[in-house]
Amino acid sequence: MGESAMEDGRVLYLDLMKKVLTNVIYADPAQAADWYDGSGYEPEKRENGLDWPTTAHTMVGLKRLDNLQFCVERVLMDEVPGDFVETGVWRGGASIFTRAVLQAHGITDRTVWLADSFQGMPETTDDSHPVDRYMALHKSNDQLAVSLEQVQANFRAYDLLDEQVRFLEGWFADTLPTAPIERIAVLRLDGDLYDSTMDALESLYPKVSPGGYVIVDDYVIPSCKEAVHDYRTRLAIDDEIVPIDASSAYWRRAA
Repeated sequence: MGESAMEDGRVLYLDLMKKVLTNVIYADPAQAADWYDGSGYEPEKRENGLDWPTTAHTMVGLKRLDNLQFCVERVLMDEVPGDFVETGVWRGGASIFTRAVLQAHGITDRTVWLADSFQGMPETTDDSHPVDRYMALHKSNDQLAVSLEQVQANFRAYDLLDEQVRFLEGWFADTLPTAPIERIAVLRLDGDLYDSTMDALESLYPKVSPGGYVIVDDYVIPSCKEAVHDYRTRLAIDDEIVPIDASSAYWRRAA
């Protein structure tokens, strides 16, 4: 098979993976949430990651998967060292897609790490950020809590559960400080809350290689955004923050 045909195959495979992971093919309806009635399937919301799908394996939407593909393929092309880490994985779809990108490019020496409690969101306390207390996402754990076994089964459904996929089960404050991750090429933050975002940044950002990417799924949430800016200010990070869609953003760590 020629290189052109192989590239065509990669493009078709990864485009299909995005459509299947977001389930735009069968257009499953959204689940109801406090901020969304969950009625029907709306293509624009699914594209922009603005609903909680009933059966799709990711809620991040097509635009954020496009961004994830760009970041992963760019660090591969630029030979930026490190693994791929997602903090907050829900049904595992974004990490499944990352593993698919590695598979499509024949990469066998990098790991996809999934960090999650696998029991939903932590309960907020009186000391939590006011926005986090207001959102009280733990009240939606019936929709947000997905077990480790279910996420592993989702990987297995795509034939992508192997030794290049590793799981860190527990609260970020407990698992991330001692996680056996040496270097990170792409760090994807999806913890929603101030503390969850800060815990991930404090433990993992120092491991992000120059030229690596940090993706913030919940940048639209004021408490998450505040954690990002508090951390960046403390470390005098001035790399440009680039919007992905109305909810998310990313930056590339300067060399």
